[in-house]
Formats: sequence, structure tokens, C-alpha cells
Amino acid sequence: MTAKAFILTLVSSFSVLCVSGQQIRIDTGAGEYKISKHIYGHFAEHLGRCIYDGFYIGEDNTAIPNTNGVRNDIVEALKALKIPNLRWPGGCFADTYHWKDGIGPREERPTIVNRWWGGVTEDNSFGTHDFLDMCELLETEPYLAGNMGSGTVQELIDWVQYTNHEGKSPMADLRRENGRETPWNVKFWGIGNEAWGCGGNMTPEYYADEYRKYATFLTGWSNEAGISRIASGASSDDYKWTEVLMKNIKHNLIEGMALHHYAVIEWNNKGPAATFDEGQYFSTMKSALHMEELVTRHSAIMDKYDPENKIALVVDEWGGWYEVEPGTNPGFLYQQNTMRDAMIAGTTLNIFNNHARRVKMANLAQTVNVLQAVVLTEREKMILTPTYHVMKMYNVHQDATLIPVTFDNVDYTYQGEKLPALSVSASRNADGVVHVSLVNIDASRKHTVSLNVEGKRPKNVEGTILAASKLQDHNTFESPDTVRPGPFKAFKAGKEQLEVELPPFSVVVLELK
Repeated sequence: MTAKAFILTLVSSFSVLCVSGQQIRIDTGAGEYKISKHIYGHFAEHLGRCIYDGFYIGEDNTAIPNTNGVRNDIVEALKALKIPNLRWPGGCFADTYHWKDGIGPREERPTIVNRWWGGVTEDNSFGTHDFLDMCELLETEPYLAGNMGSGTVQELIDWVQYTNHEGKSPMADLRRENGRETPWNVKFWGIGNEAWGCGGNMTPEYYADEYRKYATFLTGWSNEAGISRIASGASSDDYKWTEVLMKNIKHNLIEGMALHHYAVIEWNNKGPAATFDEGQYFSTMKSALHMEELVTRHSAIMDKYDPENKIALVVDEWGGWYEVEPGTNPGFLYQQNTMRDAMIAGTTLNIFNNHARRVKMANLAQTVNVLQAVVLTEREKMILTPTYHVMKMYNVHQDATLIPVTFDNVDYTYQGEKLPALSVSASRNADGVVHVSLVNIDASRKHTVSLNVEGKRPKNVEGTILAASKLQDHNTFESPDTVRPGPFKAFKAGKEQLEVELPPFSVVVLELK
């Protein structure tokens, strides 16, 4: 794939962008869509050490500072990321989870066998109150995944009433009995998860009928409660799934359509997380960059049935997936996080930014100790991963204005195959400040971007970079700062030109004032 056109953004009057010798003109005065902050969402499933021994360590833990059993250091780290939403309790776990088992006195809650992830027995000590109260600590919106697979319509209706009803009702009264007077007012509700797989192995036609039933009873005639009902969407390139759901579901019953895609080399041979070679890196990035085509084609199907763009595309599971770390439980999906993951994060977020018209929400899988985590823990220790740093650098795009442009890319070549080396997105915030995020995925070559601004020249330019000496570099509990952002100075500002040098496998965010 050579010279692939990408959607980019910038702001000011007019500018010329020169990418490795190729030049285009950008109308930086344009800009129609907002980059929703909810694109920067996260995912916390009852899987491995994400919830128990991750977020939640128990109220009786005196060794690690916590608030009602939730680690304070994780809360502060995620608040610094400005995470806009958090999805829970799954994942596959959601379609076996019965929420009433996780409320009331902890000593009276029944146990549950987590059949999907390691076969461990959980005690349900972390339930609805614990999660929603934790979201308040995080200052983030909860996204609850409802049980369609093994649950009932009534069970989901009751959960909505329990969390959202302010007046007198059976479930609101039960909530008060359990210590919560005011409702949490949960807006985002998933109706099932991966219905094509662990959520019931349904056909799209069958799921569409079931979805319509659930969605009908979830809220009132005109959805006066403002609930966002999100359908279990396609796996990667299953375009038929999206087509059937968009055709068969009445559009007054749906606010969001999910999509899941992981950057995987091969499902039966995922390769190591930290000791990979360049061939494995190239294959992973090829899978990650496939997100551009997936979002484009699923959006086109949605446009056919929803030309007014009322239904959001919600990529509520994305990230890199490798073999677990040696010696760890294979059902816990614990993996290291390297500069390769920074490349996945940077390019994927650029794709979402550039498709802000249709992509309104996304969730990185997963937050703590699972898959492409932003935080890893080991007893009292906690480290931030390269993915964490990219998401923090990028949070300047949240709710900013996207102005589309195009450019011809340059190639990253490996053994005769080619990928687009550069990925860019940019935005203007409410104060008129421009942020440009650039990624160079090339494993060995630096690339130069020359930005010529005509008219109003930025008075101040600052930059932040995430880079390392090796693709395999990562943070450990012994060396937590091996990979961390630093100030970026590799640019030259002329009268009307800004020349930026991007090192191999690096992420740069520029601020133009």
C-alpha cells in the first residue's frame, strides 16, 4: 500500500504541508465536526487482574492507599488521562453477569465462576455500587454492558431503574436500602456483547430482533431519559452484520453501533508482547492500520441507512493482542506494553479523530493488567505504560474541532511489503490553540514534515515526543521510566515554515499558539 491518502486536520488561515518532499495545500479555515472526547474511553472487564488485584484491592487493604477498596494511585493516573468513559463489566463476562448478585452486603453475595477467563471463582465483592462510585471518583461516565446472552429483558430493565430512577419504585427503593439515595444516571448502555460469538453465537437477523425487544423496554416512547443504546456490532470486517442491523433495527431504537477489532498477527500464533522481531512488528502494524478501512467501510454502510448521521459508530474494543507473559495464567491475558503499543495507540487514535463525523466513542482494551493496558500493577507498585503516555499526550484533542485535509503518504518497507509510514491528525480547541499529533511507524527511518503557514503565523510552538532506542523498550516495576515523554525540540521555525523531524517509531504532539 503506497502513497495512501489520510484525513488530517489543522487550523489557522491557509497552510502548505510538505510530507517527505510531497506538498499539498490545506484549508485550515474549514472544520465541521467535533472530535468527541468519548473516543478516548477505556474498558474494564472482569478478566484476570483488571478488577480484582487491579482497580479493586479491598477495603481491608492497609498496605496500599485506597478509597473504598479502589487504588488511589490508579484513580489519580486515570484522572490525569481525562478518561471520558469506562466500560464494564465486559466483554464476554457481561453475558454471564447478573447484576443483582453484586449488590447488598458483601458477605451475602453469591459467588460466580468466570468461565471465560481462567475459570476462577469470584465473590462478587465488586459490583454495581462499587463500579459506579468508582466512576464518580474518576470523574468519568460509566458505560454498562447489559446481559442479553443469559439474562432477560426484565433484568436489564431493573438495572436501568436501579441506577437511574429518582422517584419511588421497587428498584430505586432497593438502591436506597443498599445505601445510595440519589441515582447515578447512567447514560451509556450496551445491549449484549459480541452476539456473533461469546454473547450467544447469534445470526445478525436473530440478534436484530432480540435487540429491538430489549431496546424497546429500556426507555420510554421518545427516550426522554436520554439513554444511549449501543448495539453489539461487527467483528472486524463482518460488513454483513452492520448491514443487517442498520436495515432491520428501527433507528429510533438505537443510538450507537459497536465494532471490535484487535491488532493481531494470527489468532493461533499471536507472538510475544516484548521480545518480538521487526517482522512481527510489521504484521501487527498492518493489522492495526486496517482500522482505517474498517471504519471507512462500516461508516459507508451506516451512511446508506442513516444519512443524517444520527447513529454513532462505537469502537468499544480495540488494541494489540499478543501471547501472555511467560509464567502467567493464559486466561488472564497479561502482556507487556512496548513502543509497538505506542504506535498502535497513536495511529488508531489518529484514525478515530479523522473519522470524527461517525466515530463518536471508542474503548481501549483494557485499562489495568489486561491486553493493551495503560496501567500495570504488582502488589503496591504501579507503572504507566507507553500507551498511557500516548493517550495523555493526545487528550488535547478531546472535544476539539476537526478540519479535514489530505496528503500522500510515504512508505515503511519491510521485505518487499509496504505500509504508510506516517499518521497525522490535528484539531483546534475552544481557545483557538492548534494541536497536531504525528506518528512515524517506520522501524529504522526518520521522516521530515514541513509545515508552511500562510497568513497568521503561530507565535509559540511547543512539542512533546515519545520515543525510545528500541521498538521493544517498555517500562518495568524495576525501571518504571524507561519510556516516557519528553520535550520535543527537533523542529526549525522560519518566517512561514515549520520543519519537523520525526525519529523512527515515534509519536509527537505539537502545540501551535
